[in-house]
Formats: sequence, structure tokens, C-alpha cells
Amino acid sequence: MAITLTETAASRVQKFLANRGKGVGLRLGVKTTGCSGMSYTLEFADEANPDDITFESHGVTVLLDPKSLTFLDGTEVDYTKEGLNEGFKFNNPNVKGECGCGESFTV
Repeated sequence: MAITLTETAASRVQKFLANRGKGVGLRLGVKTTGCSGMSYTLEFADEANPDDITFESHGVTVLLDPKSLTFLDGTEVDYTKEGLNEGFKFNNPNVKGECGCGESFTV
């Protein structure tokens, strides 16, 4: 069981954390929403919760709640820039389908 970041994503997270001047890592999760049922959540964590599961990837701590691990296990997070669009991209092997707008997924 693991969550990983590409080197590009890890570098971007480290820059964001440095600019913020605080934070222990990147918190990932899922929430129920959208046409397909679930969407990703992503935020910078200022502290770890007691029940958090943590992974280390390219020098960045990735935190997530135990419930989310079921849906995110094996996910690789990348950071891409295509034209004027840039952002984090989730390569999740558990996804069975996505909605047409790309905002939510099913497992």
C-alpha cells in the first residue's frame, strides 16, 4: 500500500510549503460528490492527525485518513503544465470510471 508523488509534484509541493512558511506535508483524501460519486481533496497539512496514515515520497510527507486509503491505494500524484493549465493530476489504478467533466470518479 502506497501513495507516491512524481519528482515534479514533490518539487511543487516543497515550493508551496516553503512559500507558506509552514506545513508538515500534503493531505490527500476523497469526498462524496459529483456525477460519478467521488472527487479528490488536496490541501497542505499544518499538522498530522492521530489517525493519519503517512507516506514519504521524494522528501514530501503525504498524509491521508484511513477511509481514503481504500480509494487511493497505489495512486501516483503528478504535477502537469499544459498551455495555460497547470495542476496536480491523479493516476489512480482503482478508478473504474470518470464523469464527462472529469470532476469525479467511481471505484
